[in-house]
Amino acid sequence: MQHITLTFDNGPDPEVTPAVLDILHKRGIKSTFFVVGRQLAACRAPAERAHAEGHWIGNHTWSHSIPFRDRGDIDFIQSEIDRTQDEIGTLSHPDRLFRPYGGKGRLDGSLNTEAVMHLAKGRYTCVVWNAVPGDFDNHNGWVETALPQVATIGWPLVVLHDVHKQAMQHLDRFLGQLQNSGVTFEQNFPPNCIAMCRGHETELLGRGVVAS
Repeated sequence: MQHITLTFDNGPDPEVTPAVLDILHKRGIKSTFFVVGRQLAACRAPAERAHAEGHWIGNHTWSHSIPFRDRGDIDFIQSEIDRTQDEIGTLSHPDRLFRPYGGKGRLDGSLNTEAVMHLAKGRYTCVVWNAVPGDFDNHNGWVETALPQVATIGWPLVVLHDVHKQAMQHLDRFLGQLQNSGVTFEQNFPPNCIAMCRGHETELLGRGVVAS
């Protein structure tokens, strides 16, 4: 039986995130929400609800504006990570989950050496991805991309985005088709999507995730 891990990036959104939480509750699925700091500062209630309902909250940078491969100065990196973690506060997962901004699903170089050093110092667990169906671009057709995509991966970690209302109108259909096929949703992360674990580097960092 295939395992799938479901994650959501870029929220919280005052309208979309509660609708996503309603669907997850109905389906009995626990997920992780990687929040953008400035979004959380403007709209905390959906993240508080997600945390209360057993979903995990992770850090997805403050501004979601520039990948670390394109701006690597330590002041920017520290601000993007630490400011968001401070905003997350008591909602944080014990492992201090962090997901870098890759830019439309791009994984290579999503971290750089300065970011790795800062994450290690803060004992973060860095979670990346292996399935990006593109709901951010194809709001109506992403399910037809996602289903064959996850079928080719032993343990998919899917990235969706709880900020696109039109795209998330198809979430229940996606989850229903997977559950009907016998898939099991797993809140934990596949090992090959963990670039750092509590500040310790994994083999994944040596396979193109870190830009020099």
